[in-house]
Amino acid sequence: MSHYLVTGATGGSTSGAAAPNRLEINDFVKQEDQFSLYIQALQYIYSSKSQDDIDSFFQIGGIHGLPYVPWDGAGNKPVDTDAWEGYCTHGSVLFPTFHRPYVLLIEQAIQAAAVNIAATYIVDRARYQDAALNLRQPYWDWARNPVPPPEVISLDEVTIVNSSGEKISVPNPLRRYTFHPIDPSFPEPYQSWPTTLRHPLTDDANASDNVPELKATLRSAGPQLKTKTYNLLTRVHTWPAFSNHTPDDGGSTSNSLEGIHDSIHVDVGGNGQMSDPSVAGFDPIFFMHHAQVDRLLSLWSALNPRVWITDGPSGDGTWTIPPDTVVGQDTDLTPFWNTQSSYWISANVTDTSKMGYTYPEFNNLDMGNEAAVRSAIAAQVNKLYGGPFTKFAAAIQQPSSQVTADASAIGNVTSDASSHLSDSKVNPTPNRGIDDAPQVELVSTVRNDEQKEFWEWTARVQIKKYEIGGSFKVLFFLDSVPSDPKGWATDPHFVGAFHGFVNSSAERCANCRRQQDVVLEGFVHLNEGIANISNLNSFDPIVVEPYLKENLHWRVQKVSGEVVNLDAATSLEVVVVATRLELPPGDIFPVPAETHHHHHITHGRPGGSRHSVTSSSS
Repeated sequence: MSHYLVTGATGGSTSGAAAPNRLEINDFVKQEDQFSLYIQALQYIYSSKSQDDIDSFFQIGGIHGLPYVPWDGAGNKPVDTDAWEGYCTHGSVLFPTFHRPYVLLIEQAIQAAAVNIAATYIVDRARYQDAALNLRQPYWDWARNPVPPPEVISLDEVTIVNSSGEKISVPNPLRRYTFHPIDPSFPEPYQSWPTTLRHPLTDDANASDNVPELKATLRSAGPQLKTKTYNLLTRVHTWPAFSNHTPDDGGSTSNSLEGIHDSIHVDVGGNGQMSDPSVAGFDPIFFMHHAQVDRLLSLWSALNPRVWITDGPSGDGTWTIPPDTVVGQDTDLTPFWNTQSSYWISANVTDTSKMGYTYPEFNNLDMGNEAAVRSAIAAQVNKLYGGPFTKFAAAIQQPSSQVTADASAIGNVTSDASSHLSDSKVNPTPNRGIDDAPQVELVSTVRNDEQKEFWEWTARVQIKKYEIGGSFKVLFFLDSVPSDPKGWATDPHFVGAFHGFVNSSAERCANCRRQQDVVLEGFVHLNEGIANISNLNSFDPIVVEPYLKENLHWRVQKVSGEVVNLDAATSLEVVVVATRLELPPGDIFPVPAETHHHHHITHGRPGGSRHSVTSSSS
């Protein structure tokens, strides 16, 4: 049989780039020609194609999980009927690289439809044909813009320019996907829902989205997303720690790419499809989200140019990869055919320009000069996501007298260098708005001729993946826990969450049940919450430690909203970690100097540390 080769989009050009740019969605919706073609192309692969067509949205979305059938002959039956039967590689070193040809596939299908649509234009045909060649899958930079534009999240209709040059309103395919028909493999409640839903209000067939709750949840998650992304890009330097959410942070006290990715799935979906791996691929926002994941892979690779995939365990396995085996850079990324007889592999997805796309941060860079690329991308990362760390770096460039003056202006500070004190301008009223989110200025008062430092506080979370029975959150609060769980994720005392992105139908995966000891790991950053809520004016351990012991709280909640008793989450362990960061002369990013696990802060409480004595490393 002849296979559908995954080649990606072809043609087009972006000035200063080796291939056309993928654009951030807030910029993309302003490109009238590309956006008009994209909307029409999406609608075409949604409804003009049968769900049995290999390049239909349903078939491409179904690669991720259900309906657990082969795609284009990539394994006529699952290699292990007791394993996870989707193709996606979660909890594996293959996670970042698997999704690269996956997004390439949807990009290819969309562009193919767009090229045909552009040829029908009777007004400005050349313009739209050129736009079709430049059309690439947009990405949603949730670390910078946590709430997507209305065209993605709330509008049921969008305005486009049709083939006659008229501006018309059409149904918005980014809002939801309508099944035709609902696949019989879907379990409840998905079997009852004719469309994809985000934060559905009920489980019945007439369920609808709760857009205000969705927006509020994403807005509240914004500060944490930015910090998690910055730490991922600047503190993680090994592939195992970068690639997936299993325990191995490489000493970085930072989340993995997959771990941050998981949080978006859970926060976008609520109790809808996006929060369940078996059906997440059918939500139109899925590929926009994964284009961002792919962009972060590109940025991280530029900052770590000699680091790529290393061998590791296959986790739950997939349709074609047995569980409990070793995978690596030469493992087939099924079901994505590269030639008629071979699949894409991780070793040949390192250069996106050869796959037909680039990202704007790389425009006008000499890609053959690793040092120059790393320096330029580092500057972009500091600008986009650095926040307080950028202020920290800028402060040490100043004369000592000026630093002291600046620090004094920010808050009531001392100049005792031995205290490693970091001060903040405290906003006494936590505010989680998009444009007026907490703006915490952090400047250390520690100053010498060689380096400057401050303390970063995080809560490390470890929990067995399948213990809760589906996707869930571990939510953290300072001072008090609201009485109404419905408002937990948006309450002013909420400071961040760890997310588990877990198949809700584990009974379909015997290996999921068999691997009850698989553990997830992630980190919730506490500095911003401490600065905005505690009024401590310091991150010094002697001050923060007793405060957290008294005021740090956590709860476990399923995506359905159901609260899980902490005594029932027996595998949960929360450990508070303090990391002293320095910026040595000439370094681009802060680096950890020493790390202390303050076990006694949480020890003795349900879900707290199993140890009671502080441990240190440097």
